Amino acid sequence: MKTNRFSFSPLLHGLAGAALLALAGCSTINAHTTEYVGVPHFAPSNAANVEVLRREPTRPHVRLGEVLVDASVEPPPAITDVEQKLREETASIGGDAAVVVYDRIQPVAAYVEGPLWDRDIRSVEGRKLKAIVIKYQ
Repeated sequence: MKTNRFSFSPLLHGLAGAALLALAGCSTINAHTTEYVGVPHFAPSNAANVEVLRREPTRPHVRLGEVLVDASVEPPPAITDVEQKLREETASIGGDAAVVVYDRIQPVAAYVEGPLWDRDIRSVEGRKLKAIVIKYQ
């Protein structure tokens, strides 16, 4: 008697890959805010009024802290989404502006692709951004 064996392995791998891609599409931009020690605490400000600057302003101000944004998600987010996240984090500690001091696209991971006899190492790039949060005086 001949038995047919059906393997679910390729099907399960395909479904797992599709689920992983769906989850990656739902990823959000990560951010971490650090308030400086010894700086007065301010009430949260309105994110819509927060300025994103590339240079330190000439107006008198006080530095409140730093925001680190990791926009290393697939697909890469629009720059407007990255700036909005920066504005929200800045507003959360009462900042009026975020002065961007670091904005780089850099390798953040690597993976191996291909069969055992012909492998290729691919790198994954991501965007990292750092800003100083300031409050105008």
